[in-house]
Amino acid sequence: MKNTTFWTTARDSFWFLPVVYGVCSIIAAGVITTLDVWLVPKASDSIPNILLTGQSIAKQLYAALITAMLTMTTISFSTIMVMLTTYSSQFSPRALQDFMQSKITQHVLGVYTFGFLFVLINLWLLTETNQQDLLSPFFTVIITMISLGFFILFIHFSARWAQVNFLIGVIRNKTSALISETFVERTYGEHQHWEPSQIDTIKEKDRQTIYARQSGYIQQVYYNYLINWASVNNMVLESTFQVGDYVPKGMPVFHLWTLGDKNDNLPEHDDFLVIGDERTDLQDIGFSIGKLVEIAVKALSPSMNDPNTAINCIHRIGGLLSELADHYYPVTYFSDKNGDLRFIMEQENFRDYLFLSFYQIKHYGKDDISVIYSMVDTLYKVAIVSEAAIQKEVWNFTQYILEAVDSRNLSAMEYQHLKDITEKFAHFCGEEWDWEVAEG
Repeated sequence: MKNTTFWTTARDSFWFLPVVYGVCSIIAAGVITTLDVWLVPKASDSIPNILLTGQSIAKQLYAALITAMLTMTTISFSTIMVMLTTYSSQFSPRALQDFMQSKITQHVLGVYTFGFLFVLINLWLLTETNQQDLLSPFFTVIITMISLGFFILFIHFSARWAQVNFLIGVIRNKTSALISETFVERTYGEHQHWEPSQIDTIKEKDRQTIYARQSGYIQQVYYNYLINWASVNNMVLESTFQVGDYVPKGMPVFHLWTLGDKNDNLPEHDDFLVIGDERTDLQDIGFSIGKLVEIAVKALSPSMNDPNTAINCIHRIGGLLSELADHYYPVTYFSDKNGDLRFIMEQENFRDYLFLSFYQIKHYGKDDISVIYSMVDTLYKVAIVSEAAIQKEVWNFTQYILEAVDSRNLSAMEYQHLKDITEKFAHFCGEEWDWEVAEG
């Protein structure tokens, strides 16, 4: 499991794909050089002249191409630095993960690495003593043309990512996929309730504890491996955290009870979960939604003063909450394939997602009636597509948002606009709402 964690971390890192491309470039250069040494002298008469290049021309060509590769790489890295600055100052530092971990970004730099090393190695292997025609310059030109195509793709790609609406859409789509993955049907059992007497019987046994060996954020939990391990060892585990929580070193992360013979060989937490220095969107829905919240809050700052971007984020958050309401069910207990309880973990309540989604926007946007109206309207639409229990949660949270509104300072039209949507919302939920009563 630790190897799996290492390879997952390496695969998602920024340097992994360029290193893979670099290794492939060295191998490709070796293969092409072998063809120049062994195949070309024997079959030069059968190879079209357009594919063969003399030593002097090859040297000039390599010198020009390696300069071109360096130029494209430099411009691309400069573009990346501009994007980093833009994201940090205007959008959200957390959104940098999405751009830097994008496969297009990493593949483009990987292609540059491949092309630069390929040209450099071929130039290094070029000798003055050997005056035979070469096949390698032809492949070098092809690779450079491919690199040029990726350079154009990267410029287009970066221009799109610099647009806040595109970034918001990317985050929304990734979060939507994460929601679907989180609540997909599993091979193990998921339960909202469990027999209290069984829980009490289990917790009467001697409790053992697994402690965090490092400080950091809970990034991922290996549910399948954890439940299978508990089943094999006839144990029940209970987590003291939720995905996305920060745990200091030495904090208990799991309590466990042995239902059979006591097992003193406790595993380390690395076998069951990943703790890292920053939050990620591997399993953390709240963190993904939080990126949109940060973009909205940044747009509402006096330096930006861009309420339309904030409203766009509110609409996208509403769409995610609607999907979450459609899939959401509060799972606390996890059983193995035999139906025996193996894992206990408290999950986020839907009202927690509501609070996370809007409490900061409400705080910083309470003086902008367009922002308040958009939040109320978005929550109304979430309630429409949700079941009764969720509707009640949404309506209660809407009242919390409306507490920030001083209706006495609104113009008549603003007051009527907000009053209409609020009363329509209340009527849909079977509730009563009166501004005068609410304001006391």
